[in-house]
Amino acid sequence: GHNSHTNVCSSAARFGYQIWCGADRPSPDYANARFILLISSHLETGHYFNPQAQRIIEGKMMGAKLAVMDPRLSNTASMADYWLPTWPGSEAAVLLAMARIILVERLYNGEYMRRWVNWQDYLAAEHSGEEQTFERFIELMIDLYAEYTPAFAAKESGLTEESIVDIARQIGHAGTAFAAHTWRAASAGNLGGWQVARAIWFLSVLTGSIGTPGGTAPNSWNKFVPAPFLKPSPSEVWNELLFPPEYPLANYEMSILLPYFLKEGRGKLAAYFTRVYNPVWTNPDGTSWIEMLTNEAQVELHAALTPVWSETAWYADYVLPMGVGSERHDLMSQETHAARWIGYRQPVLRVYKERHGEAVQFTYQANPGEVWEEDEFWIELSWRIDPDGSLGIRTYFESPYRPGQKLGIEEYYRWIFEHSVPGLPEAAAREQLTPLEFMQKYGSFEIPREKAPVFSLNERELQPAELAGTSVDERSGKIARNGTAIGVMVDGKAYEGFPTMSRKLEFYSATMKEWGWPEYALPGYIHSHVHRSAIDHERGEYLLIPTFRLPTLIHTRSGNAKWLYEISNANPVWLHPDDAERIGVETGDLLRVSTEIGYYVNRAWVTDGIRPGVVACSHHMGRWRLETGSGTDRWASALVALGKESDSTWRMRQIEGIRPFESEDPDSARIFWREGGVHQNLTFPVHPDPISGMHCWHQKVTVETARADDRYGDVYVDTNKAHEVYQRWLEMTRPQVDRPDGLRRPLWMIRPYRPGASTFRRQG
Repeated sequence: GHNSHTNVCSSAARFGYQIWCGADRPSPDYANARFILLISSHLETGHYFNPQAQRIIEGKMMGAKLAVMDPRLSNTASMADYWLPTWPGSEAAVLLAMARIILVERLYNGEYMRRWVNWQDYLAAEHSGEEQTFERFIELMIDLYAEYTPAFAAKESGLTEESIVDIARQIGHAGTAFAAHTWRAASAGNLGGWQVARAIWFLSVLTGSIGTPGGTAPNSWNKFVPAPFLKPSPSEVWNELLFPPEYPLANYEMSILLPYFLKEGRGKLAAYFTRVYNPVWTNPDGTSWIEMLTNEAQVELHAALTPVWSETAWYADYVLPMGVGSERHDLMSQETHAARWIGYRQPVLRVYKERHGEAVQFTYQANPGEVWEEDEFWIELSWRIDPDGSLGIRTYFESPYRPGQKLGIEEYYRWIFEHSVPGLPEAAAREQLTPLEFMQKYGSFEIPREKAPVFSLNERELQPAELAGTSVDERSGKIARNGTAIGVMVDGKAYEGFPTMSRKLEFYSATMKEWGWPEYALPGYIHSHVHRSAIDHERGEYLLIPTFRLPTLIHTRSGNAKWLYEISNANPVWLHPDDAERIGVETGDLLRVSTEIGYYVNRAWVTDGIRPGVVACSHHMGRWRLETGSGTDRWASALVALGKESDSTWRMRQIEGIRPFESEDPDSARIFWREGGVHQNLTFPVHPDPISGMHCWHQKVTVETARADDRYGDVYVDTNKAHEVYQRWLEMTRPQVDRPDGLRRPLWMIRPYRPGASTFRRQG
C-alpha cells in the first residue's frame, strides 16, 4: 500500500476543507481580491504555493488589503497591512469571532448561503421541532456563536478587540472578492488544528466568495490532472497499518505511527520503499524509525528512492538515486491562480544529447552518475516482476501504440497530450506540431476557459442524460442515482453542486456526528494541546513553533544546493527580549530546549519579531551524516556520532561542523559558515490528532541556559518515553469498529490511493 508523508504535512487543513466542500485544498484568486487573509507566511514558505506570492503582490498593487496571522514577524507579515500575532492554536477562536460579527452586522451573503449551505440538513437534524426556514437558521447561528465575542477572542489570542472587529468588517465589505488561505501553520501545529481550516472557510462561505473572481475556490477547480492511457483497479485489500481502526476519519495514511504499530506486533513489512521521503529526519521521533528500519523482524527490506542523500538512506538496504526536476520527465499542475494549466518537465541532458543526434534508451545514460528517472525505474521493475504478464502487472506498462511491447517514456506522455489535455491537440496543430512536440517546445499549456471553466463550477446545470435514473430528496433537493448523490436541486434547477454528501457546502457535518464526534458537527474551536493555560512561564515553560519554513530551502531536499545553504545555514531559537531576560541569555548563547522525550542544544536569537511566551526554531536545518566522505552534502551537514546509551536512550553529538573541503567544485574550499543547525525533530514525540490524524507539531518545552557539558547540536531522546506519549494520544481516539453497517470509514471522503469499495466494510 501507499504510505504518504501527508500526516506530517497538511492533513489537518485538508480535513477541515474537505469536511466543508469535498475538496481538500483551497485555491485563492489573490490577484482579483479586495481583502486577503493568510494564516502563516505564504509569501516566503518555500513550498509549492510560492508562485502565489506574485498574485498576492498583484492584488495589493490593485488595492487589496492584506492581513496575516502569524506569531512571528515573518517577511510576509512585514508586507501586510495588518499583522495579527495570535497565540498559536487560538486562530479558530479569532475566525469564529469574525464570523459572528459578519452575522450580527448582516454583512453576510444571504442569497448565496440560502442556495448553497446545507442549512436544511442542520435544522432537520438538530431543530426538527422548529420553523424550517433560512431566517431561523441565521438566528440559530448567531446564538450558536454568541460566546465568540471580540473580548473572548482577544483573551484567547492576545490580539486587540479593535483589530478583530476592523478586519471582520473589511472581510464582510470585500464580499465575493475575499481570498483566504491556511495550509500548515496553525492547522499542522495544534490539536484540533483542522478546525482552523474549517473556520477560515466559514468566512468564505459567509461572504459568498467560493469560486468567484477574487475569492477562494476548491483546488480541484484550478488544478488539472490528466488521465493516463490505462489505470489499474484499486486494491481489494484493506491494510490496517495504513488505515488503523482508531482513525476512521484520518485524511491520509497514518504513516507517522508505523514504528509503533510494528513495535506492538500489528504486522511487519516484507519490503518498504521510502520514495522522496526522509522519515528519520523529517518525522517526529526519528530514532524510533531507526529502531524499526534496523530490525529485520519488522522490516525485511528497505529501499530508499531519493533525489538527494538523506538521513533515512543510512538505514536502507538499497539506495536508489532518482532524478531531480531537471533529470526526469514529469507533469506539473498546481492551483497557482484562477486558471488550469499543465507543465511538462524534461531531463535536460537527455534532451541535449538527443537533439545532437545521440540515441538515448534510458535517461540514466544521460544523467550524471547512475541517476534513474522514476518512470523508467517502475516500468523496468514491473517487467522484471511480471515478465510474461501472468500476474496482471505488466499490462499497465505496455505501449498503447505497440501492443504487447514495453512502454516507452515518450509514449506515456505522448498519449496523455493527445487524449487527455483539452485544447492541446488543436493548439499544436495550429503550429504544425504534434501535441508531444508542442509540449517539448513550450513546456506548459493553459487549458482554454471554454473547455475548463474555473468559476462557480457548482452551478453547472446537469443535462437530461445525466439525470436519467435519478431520484430527488424532497427536503434537501439532493439528486441521487443508486444511493449516490450526483447533484442537487436549487430553486427548481438541477446543479452539479459540491462533492459532499449533501452536494452543498456542509456547515453541518452529518459525517462528524455519525462517526463518533457529534460535538464537532459544526465549525468550532478546540483547545490546543499547547493552549495558554497549559504553559507556565514561571517554570520555564514555553510554546515551541518548530515548523516555520524559509523561502530559500525546501524540506530536506535542498542539501545539494550550495548557494541556498550559503544564504541559510543555521536555525537558532527565536526568543522575545522579555523571555530572553527571564531565562538569562543573549543572542548567540547556548540553550537547552527540553521536550517530553528528550532535549536539544541550540543557540538563541533574541528578536522583537516573535510574540512573548512563544519560541520558534525553523525547519530544514540540522542535517547530519555518519561518515566523513559520504552522506548529505558537506556544505549542509555536520559529522555526528549517533548511538544508543541504553536500551531506549539515544544521544547525538556533533564531531565536526561544516568546514571547507577540497573537491572538483572550487566553491567547496570557500565555505565560510561553521554550523549547520540542530536536528530538533528527533526530540519530538508523535501527537496524532484523534480526528484528522495530523501530527500536531507544536511542543510544550522548557527552555534554560545550556548546562556545563552541553555542546551545540547535542540531541538526547528516550524512545520508551516516546512510545508512552504515542499511547496517551491513541487513547484520545474513538474507534468505530461496531457500526451496524460494518463501514471502516466514510465512503464519500476522497483519498489519492483509495482501496476498492468492497474493502470498506468489515466481513462477518
